Amino acid sequence: MLNNISDCEEAEGGTNSQGDGNPKESSPFINSSSSSDVEKSQQYDGKNMALFEEEMDTSPMVSSLLSSLANYSNLPQGSKEHEEAENNEEARKKPVQAPRMGTVMGVYLPCLQNILGVILFLRMTWLVGIGGVIGTFTIVFMCCSTTMLTAISMSAIATNGVVPAGGSYYMISRSLGPEFGGAVGICFYLGTTFAGAMYILGCIEILLIYIVPQAAIFQIEGLEGAEAEAGMLNNMRVYGTIVLSFMALVVFVGVKYVNKLALVFLACVILSIVAVYAGVIKSAFDPPDFPICVLGNRTLVSKGFDLCAKTIERGNSTVTTKLWKLFCDSEFLNATCDEYFVNNNVSQVQGIPGVTSGILAENLFGFYMEKNDVLEKRGIPAVVDPDVPVSNSNRYVLADITSFFTLLVGIYFPSVTGIMAGSNRSGDLQDAQKSIPIGTILAISTTSAIYMSSVVLFGACVEGVVLRDKFGEGVNGNLVIGTLAWPSPWVIVFGSFFSTCGAGLQSLTGAPRLLQAIARDGIIPFLRVFGHGKANGEPTWALLLTACICEIGIIIASLDSVAPILSMFFLMCYMFVNLACALQTLLRTPNWRPRFKFYHWALSFLGMSLCLSLMFICSWYYAIVAMVIAGCIYKYIEFCGAEKEWGDGIRGISLSAARYALMRLEEGPPHTKNWRPQIMVLMGLDGEQNVEQPRLLSLTNQLKAGKGLTIVGACVEGTYLNNSAQAQKADQALRKLMETERVKGFSQVVISTNLRDATSHLIQAGGLGGLRHNTVMVSFPKNWKQAEDTQHLRNFIEVVRETTAASLALIVPKNISAYPSNGERFTEGHIDVWWIVHDGGMLMLLPFLLRQHKVWRKCKMRIFTVAQMDDNSIQMKKDVMTFLYHLRLDAEVEVVEMHDGDISAYTYEKTLVMEQRTQILKEMHLTKNEREREIQSITDVSRGSIRRKNPSNLHPQKSITEEPAGGSMEEKAEEEVQLIQGKNATPTPTSPTSPTSLSAGAITPGQEMQMTWSDDTEKGNNPSVTNPETTRDMFNMKPEWENLNQSNVRRMHHAQKLNEVIVKKSQEAKLVLLNMPGPPKNRTGEENYMEFLEVLTEGLNRVLLVRGGGREVITIYS
Repeated sequence: MLNNISDCEEAEGGTNSQGDGNPKESSPFINSSSSSDVEKSQQYDGKNMALFEEEMDTSPMVSSLLSSLANYSNLPQGSKEHEEAENNEEARKKPVQAPRMGTVMGVYLPCLQNILGVILFLRMTWLVGIGGVIGTFTIVFMCCSTTMLTAISMSAIATNGVVPAGGSYYMISRSLGPEFGGAVGICFYLGTTFAGAMYILGCIEILLIYIVPQAAIFQIEGLEGAEAEAGMLNNMRVYGTIVLSFMALVVFVGVKYVNKLALVFLACVILSIVAVYAGVIKSAFDPPDFPICVLGNRTLVSKGFDLCAKTIERGNSTVTTKLWKLFCDSEFLNATCDEYFVNNNVSQVQGIPGVTSGILAENLFGFYMEKNDVLEKRGIPAVVDPDVPVSNSNRYVLADITSFFTLLVGIYFPSVTGIMAGSNRSGDLQDAQKSIPIGTILAISTTSAIYMSSVVLFGACVEGVVLRDKFGEGVNGNLVIGTLAWPSPWVIVFGSFFSTCGAGLQSLTGAPRLLQAIARDGIIPFLRVFGHGKANGEPTWALLLTACICEIGIIIASLDSVAPILSMFFLMCYMFVNLACALQTLLRTPNWRPRFKFYHWALSFLGMSLCLSLMFICSWYYAIVAMVIAGCIYKYIEFCGAEKEWGDGIRGISLSAARYALMRLEEGPPHTKNWRPQIMVLMGLDGEQNVEQPRLLSLTNQLKAGKGLTIVGACVEGTYLNNSAQAQKADQALRKLMETERVKGFSQVVISTNLRDATSHLIQAGGLGGLRHNTVMVSFPKNWKQAEDTQHLRNFIEVVRETTAASLALIVPKNISAYPSNGERFTEGHIDVWWIVHDGGMLMLLPFLLRQHKVWRKCKMRIFTVAQMDDNSIQMKKDVMTFLYHLRLDAEVEVVEMHDGDISAYTYEKTLVMEQRTQILKEMHLTKNEREREIQSITDVSRGSIRRKNPSNLHPQKSITEEPAGGSMEEKAEEEVQLIQGKNATPTPTSPTSPTSLSAGAITPGQEMQMTWSDDTEKGNNPSVTNPETTRDMFNMKPEWENLNQSNVRRMHHAQKLNEVIVKKSQEAKLVLLNMPGPPKNRTGEENYMEFLEVLTEGLNRVLLVRGGGREVITIYS
């Protein structure tokens, strides 16, 4: 139907209608723009889009957009790799699509491989032996609960939209902003890097202790205590560095082979775990034979002897064994032996009694040990002399470290990390929003079940002293978990060796890519170099840095010392994942619509609390160090990093907090103790929308010091539709200047048909709710006497009136260009306050605030108050000093007495000139140029008359404008008056006839617009206006002072006398603050008001005129 109507309308348009299908015939004046319109109309013709064809450049059709929306690329939009892939011709020739993985291959198995690892094989049995089944089960449950809650939060974030490849860093940075994202991203990177070091150390430990002990460079045979420990650590450092270099080279040369071997490494892990469970089942009916030799209740190192006995019967004689030789000085029965060896018997204990042996009850509780304590078997009596130290300590199995509960938590937690493996591969998944939650939660459930069952089964199958034997010294140097495995301990040894190698390679592969992603985001400037890599995108520089950091872990050399370090970094990462989910849920941002529904903010907060608790449980000093590192990175990004707008949750928090605070502010006005000037600064703009008088913002910064509200406003004349671009340019200029002057606040530009209304709108509508300005700062109009600045004069006085009506304080700096910039310093000087009338204490508060800034800090404050003839000056000074003492303000006080004196002739002349100029401008509405000439003429003639008649009373600083060069005053005045009469009266200058009685034909339309004469009554009262001779005589005769407005005379007299006193006392002051008189109630005396202000401030360099807002702003109470 719509098509038919539009077709009919086009047909009715005939050949002259646009879009009729014949562009060549539509108009004889076809230009490029019209032809393009026709092409556009043809492009969308027949698509039912005629109504929207003009918006197609900015709003494309849905049908054309759906394809790109559905086939979203997992690469971040605008990334370098994406652009290179788009522009790569070879890639276009060979469009090879990588096979997408499902839940099992893409998420479940990688998570299993990363979670199950070195701690399970090398430390799990020791953890159970030291912490007991109950204690270790508690640790495992806490850690697994933490990762499960984190996985739930991560699943919610990962299913809230498409997650590009980048994993946890991408999720956190886009949820919590670049500052948190960068800090946590670096922590996650450091955690992954130290995990690589831990895996390499585990690999070397398996190699040197269980596979080829003879390969040790630093031999530890026969060494005791610290020497043996140092030799072992040095071996770890040397071999660890070699293995690290080899792995880094492998990753650099062929990372694709690392990924292909991932399944092989995973198979080793699974095979090892299956072997352990098979061994547990077998131990129920056929436990393996791994006897341990116990002397008294002390466990002996199995190396060095073959029989667990002191002597054996051979034939008819008793022969000593190798064990005898270890504790005695000879092999004979009468040899001198170790006292403990003599007093105690040797017994043999089965190391693996089996799951049905009931050993679980013995292993339920912890057995924490000090370093170098001997492993003792519970339940066996021993004869020990407490005064005799342990000798031959290298013959016993000793504790290598002091153990306690929190240490066990730190060592164990790395075994549950790796839950991010699935989200890190989100770019390779068929359906990431489905696979990530299912795969991750299943993997955590599986591994948690394995760990928890392992704790119980190890405690039920293995003897306690064997469990506490970290390196298997009592069971012939076998890996303890290997003794339980079936069919052979070597299955576990080789399986764990290859799994640790694979995990180390995976860490060295993933960590550089994480660093590269952070560097390419550009949020940390000094890391940008690590965003570069080889031509194929491999992060070469990032890999080099990762290897160097990994070497730090290798130098530490102890797996037990490295594990808590990476626990800190992973826990911090997981904590912020939970925080991100909780914030997004509580803020209820419109974009928070995760497909994974089984989450709750309380679970996220519980997970976050667990992470924080575990950090301090593991190691409080490591936790503080990790937080300091994250805090430093956060502040660095905040101050120096690139500004990114990612729609993060922290911005949502800011908005919610701001709304809450604004609602609280609405409850009532602030108390006097909390009052501070919330300033709106009214800035002027030139024709190019550049800011005039930038020193206004310097003064604002010195007055505010970054505290409170500052609104910098400007006005643009015009309409919003036509002048929005100018307003935007003005806003940018304001923001740039605010940044330069370090003014923390907001800019606001208002467009209106005239500047007066725009200024009024700014004053009325500035701020929001309770956060509104209470003070207006506007510069004193500089050239208000010139005709072209009449509008500025009117605007200024209207601002004074409106601030008074709105109960706003007003600050008017005069001669603003002379004010100091923020970089200047006053080393001495005074800030003088002239306290003439009390208007709420603004005069006291402003100098105090200024002196907080480094520009004015060394200036001293002086307060002058004016006493009348009947005032007690001494008592006034005491009262002011007491008042200042209660206000806690340090200032000098001086009371100035002003005596009543006769009004000088100069005052009368000044008042007369002021009133004459005002009256003439009021009677004659001239054009701009004429008004300028008229003001100049009358001012010059009047000043000449004053100089001639009262030379003695003339103050040298009181001149209004300079005397014109050449010609007499009378001639100048006569020329000006004739010029005015010639323009506005009839062509015959001698005619006394009023212009209102002239015929319309005697005046041209232009003249009619330029003239407006007074009515007959005014004409009779002001003959000097209509008669040029009378006008000239008015300036030559002695003025009639009695006819002047006495109110104006009094005001001029007061202004002049006050100015003389202020100049005398404060001419050398760095700044003078004084009360600003109120504006005239009627509009007839506006020029008079400005003249009074001018006289009041003459001869002063920097003046700050202040008007209070009608309320007290300073108080003596605490």
